[in-house]
Order: sequence, then C-alpha cells, then structure tokens
Amino acid sequence: MKFGVNTWVWTAPLTTEALEELAPKVSDAGFDQIEFPLETIGDFDYDRARALTEEYGLDVRCCAAMGPDRDLVHPDLAIQANCMAYLRQAIDVAQQVGATNLVGPIYSSVGRKWKATPAERARDVDTLVPYLKELSAYAAERGVVLGIEPLNRFETSFINIHDQVIEVVDRVDHPNCGVMLDTFHMNIEEKDLGEAIRHTGSRLVHLHACENDRGAPGSGNVAWDKVAAALKAIDFEGPVVIESFTADVESIAEAAAIWRKLA
Repeated sequence: MKFGVNTWVWTAPLTTEALEELAPKVSDAGFDQIEFPLETIGDFDYDRARALTEEYGLDVRCCAAMGPDRDLVHPDLAIQANCMAYLRQAIDVAQQVGATNLVGPIYSSVGRKWKATPAERARDVDTLVPYLKELSAYAAERGVVLGIEPLNRFETSFINIHDQVIEVVDRVDHPNCGVMLDTFHMNIEEKDLGEAIRHTGSRLVHLHACENDRGAPGSGNVAWDKVAAALKAIDFEGPVVIESFTADVESIAEAAAIWRKLA
C-alpha cells in the first residue's frame, strides 16, 4: 500500500511554480504519491510535472474537479457534452503526467442537489452509465483507471453511499471503472466504514484518507481501526491519499466550507 497527498492541502489552482516547491516537500515528508487536481486544463506544465515527480520518486494520481458546467446527468445536454469533453481531456492529462488513476465525483457537479423520485433517479443512472462506459474505454486505451466517488448529502443528492456507486460501477462493468471512497464523506453517510469497504471489495481502486473535519488522519473520530482492518481484509493495495484544503485559498475554502486552519 502506498500513501499520498493531494496538492489541495496547500494551494489551488496548482501551478508549475507551486509544484516546483511542493514536489520535494511531499517527498521529504515521506509520501509515496502526489495527487494533482485538474481544475482547469492547462493550469500547469504537464511535462515539467512528470519530470519533477520522477526526479523525486513520486507516483502520480489525478482527481477531477466537477464544476457547475461539468455534469453528466444535468438536464442541459450542452452541459453533459462539456463535461464529457473535460473528462476526456483530464484522462489525456493523467496519461501525460504518468497517473494511473483519475478519481472524483465523475457524474455531476459538486454542490448540485435535486430531489428525485425512484423513477427519476433510475433515469439519471441510465443517462450516466453509457457515458461512463465510453469514458472507461477511452481511459483503458491510455492506461488510466476511473474511480467514481460518493459525496455526502450536502455536496450532492445523487451518489452518497457505497451501495449507490456499486450499482453504477457494476452496470458499467469495465475493468477501468472502479470505486473511490473518501472517509470524510463516509463518516457522514455510512453506517459502518469497515463494512462499506468490505462490501465494495475489489471494486475499490482509490481511498481518500480524511478525518471527520478534514484535518490530519488520526486527529478526529474516524474509526481508523475499522478502516485498516477492512482494507487488509479485501487485500487493498491501491493508493491511500490525504485530501484536505486550506482556508487561504478562497475559492476552494468556500466550496468545501473551510473556515479555519484544520491541521
């Protein structure tokens, strides 16, 4: 198992200049991996990023940033098309920087919530699955695996728990489409973190290790003993990445409701 950290802990958006400082810092801290948020395509120099991570011996993962105009189940077909274009570009970037995973809530924009009947939800899942099938095939050609992430109820109304994401991933039925879980969201939504991980099983391709307040793991009330035991039980060898945010970056702080220093 390898451990990583997302650059959102320090800065947003990620720039080449910031990465020049962060790559040695992440390596010196003992991390095996670094995770790049892809907020806007072209934010940083991808060739330089790959050179830096190779220089400091860091594996790379990428996460998608699902803004208001990036939504695969939005009623507006133009927004769906824009989201597909962004995700294809994000997969291309992941390949360019040497990342094997592209993860995140790859279904709808963060913060959009809507009340849906069971029939309406089924319709939205029916809309999503063909898009993810297409993206999974595209990702497979580039050596990238997608990790679909449930978010808590305050950030989406669509996929909140592991059962819901399993439903989608099993219908996509592609080896390059798996599940990403995040202990911050799980701590809000799941009845038992360990059981959720066990039930997800081999579908799990990525884990964000975050405390209940998004602070440093081990400083809050997440049941890490259950998390660790469950990861061992399913023979998880994938990345475990700390994702947190800084109140100093106003755009991210407002979106993630970060009003104070967390660690």
